[in-house]
Amino acid sequence: MVTAHPLPEGFTEIEVFAIGTALLVEALLGFCLNGLTIISFRKIKELRTPSNLLVLSIALADCGICINAFIAAFSSFLRYWPYGSDGCQIHGFHGFLTALASIGSSAAVAWDRYHHYCTRSRLQWSTAASMMVFAWLFAAFWSVMPLLGWGEYDYEPLRTCCTLDYSKGDRNYVTFLFALSTFNFMIPGFIMLTAYQSIHQKFRKTGHFKFNTGLPLKTLVICWGPYCLLCSYAAVENVMFIPPKYRMIPALIAKTVPTVDAFVYALGNENYRGGIWQFLTGQKIEKAEVDNKTK
Repeated sequence: MVTAHPLPEGFTEIEVFAIGTALLVEALLGFCLNGLTIISFRKIKELRTPSNLLVLSIALADCGICINAFIAAFSSFLRYWPYGSDGCQIHGFHGFLTALASIGSSAAVAWDRYHHYCTRSRLQWSTAASMMVFAWLFAAFWSVMPLLGWGEYDYEPLRTCCTLDYSKGDRNYVTFLFALSTFNFMIPGFIMLTAYQSIHQKFRKTGHFKFNTGLPLKTLVICWGPYCLLCSYAAVENVMFIPPKYRMIPALIAKTVPTVDAFVYALGNENYRGGIWQFLTGQKIEKAEVDNKTK
């Protein structure tokens, strides 16, 4: 029988419960919204387009983030991590896999939207499927590196969930973080920035803004930025002087991504929202063809 661990240093029981509650709410809300996105794609024929396949990829990744958050919430209510060191490694891998796949898929949507609006080229099923597979395989490559010795997964400050260990700040961590942030944050961010800037200029010329071109990049920066900033600071300075409860804040902010993404890419999309409404009520959407571009 597993013995309950004492509360980690720097946390009160109320703070542990509050973090667990926040994680649970984020997990349930994000999972329901993205689950609805996935089911609607499956059930409504008009939603099954190559472009929406990339939205589906985001929703699948975000559901994975929600599952990861639910496990962390459950452990927080128990006040200890009950799955052992191997479970910690799996939890860390799973969290990074789904997070990186979500970011990569968001960049793929930006690339698709750029070509749709600026070059007037249509995305083919083969291209969309290839982009989706690449996003997940690329995420899997970087997520498995800490299991092979480049970087390391360890407990979060609360010790009820696991992520990349940023407490050591040694050469192994610094080199992995630099490569990880370059290929999985800065490059996707650059793709989204240039794509949506070009789309914005196109919309300005036509005078018809079909969606908020600044929202996807803001979502990336606001939701993932604090966590990236914490990890980057750990590469140059010891972050252990920051109270543990404050070091948990970036992780909690990052776990809001599934909910925000659902509103940005599915519920915030007029046509996809129409498909979801059709699934829920049975009322037909007006447009015969639905993609993820129009708002």
